[in-house]
Amino acid sequence: MPPNAKDSVQPRQLTSTNQDELSSVFNRYAHHEHLGQRYMTPNEFLQDYLGYLKGDNIDPTTLNILASLVDLNKDQKITITEFANFESLLTASDSLYRIAFQLFDRHGQGFITFDDFQYVVTATKQFKEFPFNFDSEFVRMHFGVNRQRHITYKEFTQILLDFIDEQTTQIFRKFDKANVGYISLKNFELILKELRQYQLSEFISTNLVDVVRLSTSTALPNQISYPYFTAFLQLLSNVESMRKIYLSICEKKAHTYKSSVITKDEFLTEAQHFPRTTPIQIDILFAVTRLLHQKASGKDVSTEYVELHDFDVISANEHLLPYRLRSEIVDEHYKVEHQSVLMKILESGYRFGLGSIAGAVGATAVYPIDLVKTRMQNQRSTSIVGERLYRNSIDCFKKVVRHEGIFGLYRGLIPQLVGVAPEKAIKLTVNDFIRDRLTLADGSIPLWAEIVAGGCAGASQVTFTNPLEIVKIRLQVAGELQSVRRPAASEVVRELGLRGLYKGARACFLRDIPFSAIYFPAYAHMKKRSADEHGYNDPKSLFVSGLLAGIPAAGLCTPADVVKTRLQVQARKGQTKYNGLTDAFRKIYAEEGWTAFWKGAGARMFRSSPQFGFTLLTYELLQRALNIDFQGRKLEGSQHVDQEQYSPKSRASIILSTNPDHVGGFRLAQATFEGIETRFGLAFPKYKNPTSSEASPTIPPLTTLLGVNPSQANSAH
Repeated sequence: MPPNAKDSVQPRQLTSTNQDELSSVFNRYAHHEHLGQRYMTPNEFLQDYLGYLKGDNIDPTTLNILASLVDLNKDQKITITEFANFESLLTASDSLYRIAFQLFDRHGQGFITFDDFQYVVTATKQFKEFPFNFDSEFVRMHFGVNRQRHITYKEFTQILLDFIDEQTTQIFRKFDKANVGYISLKNFELILKELRQYQLSEFISTNLVDVVRLSTSTALPNQISYPYFTAFLQLLSNVESMRKIYLSICEKKAHTYKSSVITKDEFLTEAQHFPRTTPIQIDILFAVTRLLHQKASGKDVSTEYVELHDFDVISANEHLLPYRLRSEIVDEHYKVEHQSVLMKILESGYRFGLGSIAGAVGATAVYPIDLVKTRMQNQRSTSIVGERLYRNSIDCFKKVVRHEGIFGLYRGLIPQLVGVAPEKAIKLTVNDFIRDRLTLADGSIPLWAEIVAGGCAGASQVTFTNPLEIVKIRLQVAGELQSVRRPAASEVVRELGLRGLYKGARACFLRDIPFSAIYFPAYAHMKKRSADEHGYNDPKSLFVSGLLAGIPAAGLCTPADVVKTRLQVQARKGQTKYNGLTDAFRKIYAEEGWTAFWKGAGARMFRSSPQFGFTLLTYELLQRALNIDFQGRKLEGSQHVDQEQYSPKSRASIILSTNPDHVGGFRLAQATFEGIETRFGLAFPKYKNPTSSEASPTIPPLTTLLGVNPSQANSAH
């Protein structure tokens, strides 16, 4: 009986913007026309557009099955409607199952018949090695005695998982010819490596015999019982559940003491709260980890324990697969998009507080350099007697210490700390806030968005920066003349007044907006480049990233900083006075030349670079240490693979297509297609000639079949 319409695949509707973009791309590849409607053939879609199945030796059955994914009308014509529907399907929340369903729904009816099921199963590489018994009880239960039942999408999702278990059980029965409930270790190894290779990690695959001997009865070391057989398969399918047991134990232990080592007894105790996890599965798990630890240490390990990174080694990296990562990124984006107003306010306040602390640490660390920089920039090149006090930055540093003492290097620090807290806090908070909002659903952020976020951060800080800067600068230069009484900060504020505190604000904008627009994108990209293979940034890489990002940002903005300093410093008798930004630029150039705009550039880079290095290091380490979840986006590079399961460093290269014509959901095609095999084991032969180059045994065949770069796949393992 046909299924209800509500159970058939219903793709999401696209917005008009997406539709326009899709139409433009479609028209570039649709070279045929029928009754006034453009179309491309399924082969052209797979080979020319998606770049899959290149060459003329493609297996025709495989080509037919994959083409049917898009050609819903089965007329060998892919129209703009089918093109758009498939793009929408790729972005569906359950795209992995829906794509698999369309593989089996060969006639586009919205349901699957027994003939559809049989056709696809017999086309797989596994069937050629181990034929499936279509007269089994499994088939009768799902398709009826007469095989006339129509399977809906929801029913199919369960049948697909049941089929994987039924397939391996049938092979067990085939090898158990005497019906004694045992198969040989050799046959067990054959089943795993032929039918469940996609669930086997390299470590388990290589050391399978040793794992079995450590976890089975010594009475029959080369015989595998059916209970052990099913327990082993269930463990391979549920490594993530084992990981959750481990994390649950760690969460409980965190209130007493932190330890990454969990013993077998602790694991058994906690596992009782997790259904379908049995002691025999845990025996196998700890046999694997014991062998793993022995291999790592080079000696026998008597204590059975497990650590978090062990799960990454034994899980066949199933948690690293692109379709899983895509879900994590989409979930994170969903959290950000649906973050409550209260949480947004709390998160901004939290970041503001941490930014204040971080800013104070950074400012204190480099304040002596800042004082030298300010005095060098204020030094005029005109011929007034006694005007040239310092030959260079080093000479300035020595003279300050000689005449004003060590504390002279920190003159004006108190108002700096009072002002730097809101200044750096607002800058860091605004940058993070806007970056979060401009980050795309796939977890990436365009360069223009990074620049906009940094520019807005720089503009926002001027509210606090300008009053702070003018008071600090006047205090810093006050010590140059010994005959002049050094004023207090409060006296400078009273003298300037509210309007005077914002003198030079335009120059401040001219300096701070480009500085932040350069700095924050540079810092983000330096973080990615300096992260380890897991995408984790240690404190050293954070500091170096902040340091290096500050060099171009500080250096290129020096002219604006020189003009700002001249406008904010009170001119002494005989010195040139400036009437605004343009006038200052003109007079400085006329009197001192172009080089005057680069005065103090070295000191500025030497100050700004380490300051932001210390500031960003403190800011990020504080967030990691406190680790408060406001249901927003996690700080990139703050989580190791042991905690977060994958490297942000290479997410985009695996998840997203680099072809500019792969718009919208088509950028996720690789992730979804790879997931079909790695999750369901549906591998199809690529070439008609079996001697042609096939995928490496360590790479799922469908990965290569559907165009994922082998080097990317290997890097994930």
